[in-house]
Amino acid sequence: MSEPLSTRALLEVVATGEPRETVTLDWLLDEFRARAFGVLLLAATLLSFIPLPVGVGAVAGPLVSLVGVQLLVLLPHPWLPGFLLRRGVRRGRIQRFRDRMAPWLARLERVSRPRAEVMFTPSAKFFTGLLLLVLGILLALPIPLTNYPFGLVLLAFCVALIERDGVVLAVAWCLGLIEIAACIVLSNQVIRAIEHTIDWMRGLF
Repeated sequence: MSEPLSTRALLEVVATGEPRETVTLDWLLDEFRARAFGVLLLAATLLSFIPLPVGVGAVAGPLVSLVGVQLLVLLPHPWLPGFLLRRGVRRGRIQRFRDRMAPWLARLERVSRPRAEVMFTPSAKFFTGLLLLVLGILLALPIPLTNYPFGLVLLAFCVALIERDGVVLAVAWCLGLIEIAACIVLSNQVIRAIEHTIDWMRGLF
């Protein structure tokens, strides 16, 4: 690409074509190699918004964590095993995702631009990777009603990484920390509810 594309324009390029055609991760990373981490994260985020025959988080979560680990160890470019590079998503699903998220991306596009480069230093990149690692692990857990909230937070990370917008990345950090805290609280409540249920059942016998 001779000129940088916004996240929405990048998504439009990926979505354009025959709906039944499969877009592989190998093609995505090769086509947009300058912003490959953001593009790879966008592919994982896409999975959070589409129906799959198995748990969405079980597929998207490990991919998000893989992006996080590679940012954590400061890899210059993403690495994926061959069997993942050959996997992909049909353009029809990408088109539905584009249509659904277009209003949100249009709003982000109006305020997003390359800025606050301090948010892309090695130490900041390390923290971004750490957050994505934890978010990916939590996404993979069977916590109900979390796919869309996780997807929206991850979308903020995608825009920040693709457009090198340090301000949006700072917002994504805050949202990610809030979501992690909310999951911890929710998990504790679920555990307590299970314990109370077990105690109640024991009382019956």
